[in-house]
Amino acid sequence: MNHDHFRHRPPMRWGTDPESRAIRGRFMLRMALFFALTVGLACAIFSLVITFALNWIGENSGIQPTTLLIGVFILAGLMSITRVFRTIALPLGDLVAASSRIANGDYSARVRERGPREVRSLARAFNSMTERLQASDQTRRAMLADVTHELRTPLTVIQGNLEGLIDDVYPRDDAHLQPILDETRVLSRLIDDLRTLTLAESGALQLQKEQIDLGVLIGETIASFRAQADSAGITIDSNLAPNLPMVQVDPARIRQVLENLISNALRYTSTGGQISVQCTVDSGQSQSIVVEVKDTGRGISADELPHVFERFYKSRDSRGTGLGLAIAKNLVAAHGGEISAQSEIGKGTTILFTLPMGFEV
Repeated sequence: MNHDHFRHRPPMRWGTDPESRAIRGRFMLRMALFFALTVGLACAIFSLVITFALNWIGENSGIQPTTLLIGVFILAGLMSITRVFRTIALPLGDLVAASSRIANGDYSARVRERGPREVRSLARAFNSMTERLQASDQTRRAMLADVTHELRTPLTVIQGNLEGLIDDVYPRDDAHLQPILDETRVLSRLIDDLRTLTLAESGALQLQKEQIDLGVLIGETIASFRAQADSAGITIDSNLAPNLPMVQVDPARIRQVLENLISNALRYTSTGGQISVQCTVDSGQSQSIVVEVKDTGRGISADELPHVFERFYKSRDSRGTGLGLAIAKNLVAAHGGEISAQSEIGKGTTILFTLPMGFEV
C-alpha cells in the first residue's frame, strides 16, 4: 500500500458507495411518486373539466358519484403537492440562497436542516462543506499575514543596510555586508520551509523510501550538530536500543525531522544543558519505532503546548521561522507515524515521534 500521498486521494464518484446509492434511491422514489401524483392530478382536473362541460351542454344531468370522487382526488392531490412543495422546495430555496452567499465569499452561510431525510442529509453535507471552506479561508488569511510578517523583518534589515551602504553612511566592510548575507539566508530558509510544508500538507510530497538503519541516521544527524552544541556549551548524545530493526523511510525527510527537532532543542537550551536523542522499539500493537528528542531547556507552558505544531507558532524571542515543528509533524504523518510533545516549565521538553515498522512502499 502506498502512503506517499496519504492525504491526496482521488475523489470518490458520487453514488458509488452504498450509502449514496440508498439516499439517491429514496430521493428518486419520492420524485417518481411526486411525478405520478402530478400526472394523476392533471388527468383528474381534465376529467372534471370534461364532466362539467358535458353537464353544461346537457349530455349529463346532475353531479355523478364519479365527479365527486374526482373532486376529492383533486383536493387530496393539491394538499399533497402543497406539502411536498413546502418540505422540498423551501429547503432547496434555502440552499440556493446560501450557495449565492458562498459564491460571493461569505463562508459563514449555513442552512436549516429540515424537510425529508434526503434533503436534511443534503443540508448537513452543505453545512459541513461550508465549515471546511470557512476554516480553509481563515487558515489561508492567517498564513498570508504570517508570511508577510516573517518576510518584513529580513527585508527591512537588508533594505536598511543597503541604503546605508549606498549613502556611504556605513563602510562597505564585512561587518556591514555580513548581516545582509545572513538575512538572505533567513529568506531562503523560509521559502524552502514553506515549500516543504505546502507539499506535505497537500499530500503532493514525493517520498523516496528505502531500507535504512535509523540508528546510523540519528548518529550522523547528531554529529552535524556537535560543533554548534559544543560552542554553546550544551551536551548532545544518543541512547539507542540494541538491534534496532531496519525501517523503510525517506532518509532525507526523516533526517529533516531530526534536524528540526534538535535545532529547536538547541535554541531553547541554555549553556550547561543537555540534549538526548533516544530510539526504542514499541513491540505492542503499534509495532513501531519510537524516537524521542529530550532537552533540559526552559520548557513550554501548558497554554502554549497544544499549539507548538502549528505554522508560525513560536515564542517572541525565537529567531526561527516557526515552521520547523509543523514540518516535522507533516513529514512524520506522511510516513504513517505520529508526533507529540511533553514539557514542563524549567525542566525541559520531550518531542516524541513514531515510525511504523514494515511500512510498505
